[in-house]
Amino acid sequence: MTSSQKENIQKTIAFVQKTLANAEGGHDWFHIERVYKNALLIAKDENVDVFIVSLGALLHDIADAKFHDGDETVGPKVACHFLESIAVAETDIVHVENIIKHISFKGGNFTQQFTSPELDVIQDADRLDAIGAIGIARTFNYGGFKNHKIYDPAIAPNLNMTKEEYKKSTAPTINHFYEKLLLLKDTMNTQTGQKIAAQRHAFMEQFLNQFYDEWNGLA
Repeated sequence: MTSSQKENIQKTIAFVQKTLANAEGGHDWFHIERVYKNALLIAKDENVDVFIVSLGALLHDIADAKFHDGDETVGPKVACHFLESIAVAETDIVHVENIIKHISFKGGNFTQQFTSPELDVIQDADRLDAIGAIGIARTFNYGGFKNHKIYDPAIAPNLNMTKEEYKKSTAPTINHFYEKLLLLKDTMNTQTGQKIAAQRHAFMEQFLNQFYDEWNGLA
């Protein structure tokens, strides 16, 4: 990486820290930092442009649609405007924009339209932060933020949601495990991502078993 690229990464870190200073706990700077670190770890074993991986990881949730009335155009616009302001090359800006547009899980029936090795790495890093111990913590933090029920045995998970249904779901938090979190292990793009995901997936299964035992007075 060139010295100017390294400098732009530091500028991006400062920008993201400032922009997300008051963000919801599951989508704040610390989430970005974890994804960034995971992305760099995965990138070591992949043939990718580390500069693009760094920018994409740092900016992937700069304006999550969940906090902008479902508007998926805000994040790419904010990222592009910032990258233009620090004179990043146009081709790199377009690549990062496409990564932001296509990184998110949008329900089981959604087919991704853009691919790149850099997106594969960042997508794995982001999805790893959605599972395991931290994934569980983030899920319940967001459920509380949205005032969702923890669990309701009468409301079954919807495994066939459209993209719009997924975005608007008000289901209990436990349902989210079946509608998203437990599905992520099998969506990993890289071998490193697959290995880490398997461990975190197993931890979530253990958590759910304990949860149901406690709910039903068995433990």
